[in-house]
Amino acid sequence: MKFIFGTFIYDYQRITQNRKTLSLTVSPDSSITLKCPDNIDNEKIQLFLQKKWFWLEKQLSFFKQYQRKIYKREYISGEGCLYLGRQYKIVIKNSTEDKVVLTRGQLIVNTRRQVSNSSYNKKLIDEWFLNRIKVVFDDRFSEIQSKFGYHDTSGYSIREMRRRWGSILKQKKVLLNPKLIHASKDCIDYVITHELCHRKYKNHDKRFYKYLQEKYPRWEKVKDKLEILGSMIY
Repeated sequence: MKFIFGTFIYDYQRITQNRKTLSLTVSPDSSITLKCPDNIDNEKIQLFLQKKWFWLEKQLSFFKQYQRKIYKREYISGEGCLYLGRQYKIVIKNSTEDKVVLTRGQLIVNTRRQVSNSSYNKKLIDEWFLNRIKVVFDDRFSEIQSKFGYHDTSGYSIREMRRRWGSILKQKKVLLNPKLIHASKDCIDYVITHELCHRKYKNHDKRFYKYLQEKYPRWEKVKDKLEILGSMIY
């Protein structure tokens, strides 16, 4: 669809959902998505877009300036990595032991091998992330599940998924994408909450979203943030 404001013309995707508010997001690839309630009239949409025009221009300008370059990771000093929603600089150091430490905005990789050994650096970093996934997901899942009061605990498993942050098997066992470790904790909490809501309501109907709103009132804003992250790391 198109939104025209003065001399500016924007192409955007319009998604109607069972929601009460309008939401506008700009992805790093400069694609624009408008999420709106069912049966909303066109005039309200146009007024909303006009009010968001200045913000929209700022977002588009930002992503054009800092558009992500696609490159092959080398796992060397100076590269960045995302952990719990924050960007950290990788620093590789020679050491008498293999150890990865997160401190003061840096992911310091101590290695017994050559600092230029990218495959070994990758191994150390991957092992560190796997450990953090276990610790963080255990903590967040335990806390979120305690808010539901299910008589039987569901548990969770880690599974790589191409386009999904989470899923649920037979309305009981939750699956979490390991890439969630790159997202902030509120995003992880949202995904876990979303999947646990499916234990009660299988489909994304009005009852489901009402239950989700009850369990996680800020879910729409957090979901938008998670979608932007997804467009950057997938």
